Amino acid sequence: MNSTVIPASALSPQFSIPTSNDQVSDNSALLLGQQRTLDAFTLLSQIPNQHMYLADNEGIDRQPFITALVEHYQQIQEKSPEQTTKQVENKAFCYLAGNIKRRDLIGTLNNSSSTCPQHHQPGTLSQYQYVFICAESLWKRGNLWDLLMSILTKSQYQISQSLPAIPLKAKIILVGSSNLYSHAWIEERLFSTHFPLLGELIHEIDRNQYTEQDYLKWLIAIATPLNVKLDQSCLQPLFQHASKIADHQQRFTLLSTFIAQVLAQARAYAKCDTITDVDLERAISQFNLRHNASAQMSAQNFDDKFINVSTDTQLVGQINGLTVLDTVEYRYGEPARITASVHYGDGEVADIERKSELGGNIHAKGMMILSACLYRIFGRDAPLHLNANIVFEQSYQEIDGDSASLAEYCCLISAISEQAIDQSIAATGAIDQFGNVQAIGGVNEKIEGFFDLCARRGLTGKQGVIIPTANCQQLNLKPAIINAVKQQQFHVYQVQHIDEAVELLMKRIAGKADEDNQFPDDSLYGLVQTRLERLAGYPEEEKTLFAKLLEKLRFF
Repeated sequence: MNSTVIPASALSPQFSIPTSNDQVSDNSALLLGQQRTLDAFTLLSQIPNQHMYLADNEGIDRQPFITALVEHYQQIQEKSPEQTTKQVENKAFCYLAGNIKRRDLIGTLNNSSSTCPQHHQPGTLSQYQYVFICAESLWKRGNLWDLLMSILTKSQYQISQSLPAIPLKAKIILVGSSNLYSHAWIEERLFSTHFPLLGELIHEIDRNQYTEQDYLKWLIAIATPLNVKLDQSCLQPLFQHASKIADHQQRFTLLSTFIAQVLAQARAYAKCDTITDVDLERAISQFNLRHNASAQMSAQNFDDKFINVSTDTQLVGQINGLTVLDTVEYRYGEPARITASVHYGDGEVADIERKSELGGNIHAKGMMILSACLYRIFGRDAPLHLNANIVFEQSYQEIDGDSASLAEYCCLISAISEQAIDQSIAATGAIDQFGNVQAIGGVNEKIEGFFDLCARRGLTGKQGVIIPTANCQQLNLKPAIINAVKQQQFHVYQVQHIDEAVELLMKRIAGKADEDNQFPDDSLYGLVQTRLERLAGYPEEEKTLFAKLLEKLRFF
């Protein structure tokens, strides 16, 4: 098997950049890709006694989206030949959030004087066609939640016993997370009856379904309220930034809040309404600078050799794994030294992280899969008479995830075969029981973390990383890495199977088993098999009398 070097052209997404000359804002562009929600809202307007739940994401700005949704439907209605001439007296919509009170929904009674009758000051349910309510805000106030369910059940509400009941004509749209929708569906008996219409917002679009021109219209709709105009030069880095947020080369993010924030910051740096690539790249760079204090401290520990990681030697039973650290709003990658030792035993591959209660459940699962993979190759006919210990060196916090299982497997094979691993190449990837290498998370941050360490120490042309082939579609690396790959100073390898990884790291053919499950003696797996036989205490085959006579004849 041969691992494949990924070319520089595949290390970041490629775009067909449209022209930005005509920047006319259209609010309906904010609805890009939201067919589920448009369909639910159309049914909401046509079916009586059915209300809607709008499931959004944290990074989507609600109010501009709600405005675009209502305006889009009204425009469709105006163009419809079935549209009646009847005028609606109520206002179109409102959005309630925060400290919602009872009077906000149903209104209050006003007594102007003792001689005047009570006067009803209407609430939102009387004033608007569509009432959007923050679901989280309402859920926290149990009495208001119960009041709304009661109103929807009766299709009317009453302010006072002295006044007649008021029929409910408004449509209710709760806006909240998908988790709250599921929770309310289970916990609230009446919820599924009153909110059968679900409009779940997507947070990214597929470039195979929408063009760069479609996405540019969405960007312009985000930029216009901020008084931002997009120069042609800023589109390439802006598209790349949007693709990086989506974590996929063929997707663009629809998290409008994050895009709006970086555009506003770029405008501040530009000191004018039109932003260029320089302004946008500065805004992104400064954002990283403001949030990378932990990453800088980590880098300093590596530079001061407080954390021992080699990037230019050959070592047995040691490999550079790749990890990603998440600080909620920012994440970064750094290498981790993984070591393995083996000795005679009963076949246990011990996870020291787990035994010391520093390993999570998913990491423990990955170690079990690693053991199963090892037994599949070498333990089909007899138990393995070895014990192995695998550890993340100088790790003092909990480790979870199975993305290190490829590196751990390679490290274990190195320890058993006593073949050195090239420390200039780091590895990341999950594996299954059959040795297939599977996708992992944070691939860009992991590559950048190891590259930064190598760059500070000096690129040698031998350094690189191994990643799963499945992660190639997520690559969106910074220009410094792409330039280094072009100059063959750094390499990114893709692998689909564990055999490709061990061959690359130990510069020896893995080997294929024959019908007796025996590997060639000079292959990597042949060396592993020989070591396992020695650990098991199998005696060498005794020579026959004829063979002994031949040896004596050769001597004479």
